[in-house]
Amino acid sequence: MISFLSLIEKKRDGGEFNREEISYFLKAATKNLVPDYQISALLMAIYFRGMSSEETAILTDEMVNSGIRFDFKDISGIKVDKHSTGGVGDKISLIVGPLVAAAGIPVPMVSGRALGHTGGTLDKLESIPGFRTELTFKEAKNLLRTNNIFFIGQTDELSPADRKLYALRDVTGTVESLPLITGSIMSKKIAEGIDALILDVKVGSGSFMKTMERARELANMLVDTGEKNGVRTEALITDMSQPLGKNIGNGLEVWEAIDTLKGNGPADTHYLSLEIAGRMLRLGGKASTNEEGRKKVEHILNQGLGLKKFRDIIASQGGDASVIENPEVLCRGVEQLEVKSSGPGFVSEIDCFRTGKLANRLGAGRSSLEEKIDPRVGIVFHKKVGDKVSIGESVVTLYVSSKTGKEEMAKDALRLFKLSSSRVQSPKLIIEEIKNG
Repeated sequence: MISFLSLIEKKRDGGEFNREEISYFLKAATKNLVPDYQISALLMAIYFRGMSSEETAILTDEMVNSGIRFDFKDISGIKVDKHSTGGVGDKISLIVGPLVAAAGIPVPMVSGRALGHTGGTLDKLESIPGFRTELTFKEAKNLLRTNNIFFIGQTDELSPADRKLYALRDVTGTVESLPLITGSIMSKKIAEGIDALILDVKVGSGSFMKTMERARELANMLVDTGEKNGVRTEALITDMSQPLGKNIGNGLEVWEAIDTLKGNGPADTHYLSLEIAGRMLRLGGKASTNEEGRKKVEHILNQGLGLKKFRDIIASQGGDASVIENPEVLCRGVEQLEVKSSGPGFVSEIDCFRTGKLANRLGAGRSSLEEKIDPRVGIVFHKKVGDKVSIGESVVTLYVSSKTGKEEMAKDALRLFKLSSSRVQSPKLIIEEIKNG
């Protein structure tokens, strides 16, 4: 007979759990068989002592088994998804999802919401009038069968153990535990019934992983856990030292995604979207190499098929598909405030973390899941790292709904930039690739 106290003591002393012990731990947590303070004590022991790769894989599998697992075996094709660990201006899912689905690959996407300084795919999509992200499994499956893609949020039945553990991690200072992060991410991805997964692990001031060492450790753990649980998994470590793209904020990011699908998006958004989508085509059996996959995706983009697929997604999930022609309606009713540079130079740095925080202050994000988001507000960058700036030249436009505090927000926007007397190189976007073997 296992006692919860014995689990706490074992992990405190550096012991390794077997499947029976991990299963009991999760059952006790989800069924409220022990008080929260004991679960919190075990989470803290895991935070300090860590978990082996085998423990992490078992933890993830048991978290999946705490709920239902979507079954799409009767839908032909290799099911492929992508997941980002979170960043500022990261709207890549809105672009790669339609592109890959247009290539004939089923893409089941269970996405998250904004929290802290990072954005969430569901909030972006819900800036489109009428767009529904709360679908039944039957509705989602029908969309996957007919449209090759759906976007939904985590349901109550998908990895309920994750919901319980995350709530406690959030208030006990254990969010940064890599095994617990891995279990949280991978349990939801595996439960959505996929065969293959591309992970975009962000590193830099605007991400949760601030150093390459931590980002690499997390990427390896995620890939190893996915592979041990039967999902072909690869990861990219990508730069988040400056915002991705030019638009920050929910409606604004949908607008940029639409522009990118029209072939008019910012260079970094366009590049990363094609690189990730190309790899998804390879994993989905539609290309033999990344390069072939990227070329096929570029053809799909140039033919307008990704844009058409995004229109189909919006219409099939109850949204107003006219935003494809008129994306500016997503930001109607707010004031545009131009912020101009007080000095000349070259942009050497953009504070990505503070960018996310400023977007939150404008109303684009939340610090708790209960907070409301204003989908119309945000920041549009006119200059990125390496760009030349003249005195009086516009560097950002703020989309603001508040009648007060605009002057202070404009000052804060200027503080996001550091200028130098000579041009600096824009950071490399894809830093490293991680895969097994």
